[in-house]
Amino acid sequence: MERPAPQESSRDVPVASRARNVFITGATGVVGRRVVPLLRAHGHVVTAVARSTAADRALESAGARAVRADLLDRAALERVLRDQHVVINLATHMPSSTVRMLLPGAWRENDRLRRDGSRTLAEAARACGVERFVQESFAPAYPDCGARWIDEDVAIAPVRYNRTIADAEQSARRFTEQGGTGVVLRFAAFYGPDAFQSLDLAKLVRKGFAPLPGSPEAYISSVSHDDAASAVVAALRAPAGAYNVSDDEPLRHRAFVDAIAAAMGAASPRLPAPWMTRLMGSVGEMLARSQRISNRKLKDATKWSPRYASVREGWPIVARSL
Repeated sequence: MERPAPQESSRDVPVASRARNVFITGATGVVGRRVVPLLRAHGHVVTAVARSTAADRALESAGARAVRADLLDRAALERVLRDQHVVINLATHMPSSTVRMLLPGAWRENDRLRRDGSRTLAEAARACGVERFVQESFAPAYPDCGARWIDEDVAIAPVRYNRTIADAEQSARRFTEQGGTGVVLRFAAFYGPDAFQSLDLAKLVRKGFAPLPGSPEAYISSVSHDDAASAVVAALRAPAGAYNVSDDEPLRHRAFVDAIAAAMGAASPRLPAPWMTRLMGSVGEMLARSQRISNRKLKDATKWSPRYASVREGWPIVARSL
């Protein structure tokens, strides 16, 4: 009699190839609301944090189970994490406008989420036996490296307004030290048709001005919301560690704003005078840095690849939507 083939154990199956229970925060944000349907398309069972009845309906229509959970309340988190395999933390609290981003106290709530919320969530997840913890981070926290490619071995150097990025990343590292798989995703500068930053930038470019401080020869690295979302799903099969999430071709500031202008059918915009960087505070300090960020590590580890190689390909899509 022919012997039956040995059964494949769950440990032998890549995490993204089998159905998992996935808990996600920030699920109604510009990236999160793209992640949820992608997770469902891969067969995962999704539980997502919601803060309103409207958010409940939106998540449930996308196939997720909506729950209420305070990221600063460990006991409450443990009640909803008991049967989860993966936690994805995309929770942020962005200032409500581009102008407000420049105000000193505008990032206070975001700091609490990154410093205290990420720690509490990671600790609750590990206590409940969650296997994998994916934490959002921000690649523009890298230092100015001129024209040199930046990989994950370069130490981040946050400025005053986003210094709690380091705290959020530490939460994922502790998760790994305690026996889980902690993954940090360092997202490049986002763009997409449903972000007010992109809308504000488009309006200014149409008027002939692009508020991007620093040298015209400095590099800026970007990633579309859609490509960021697919990278989050790819992170379910990545080994522990930090990964840059960026498009393939960072552009110099001059080429970057000209690509946006071309997509909008506008003339080449003016860039700020050097002295204007100081007026923008620590946000301006960060934006002025030259950051040519490499996505090679994530590509090699997960086979992820961005749909849009650069803003030259991605911004025309945004422009049509706007």
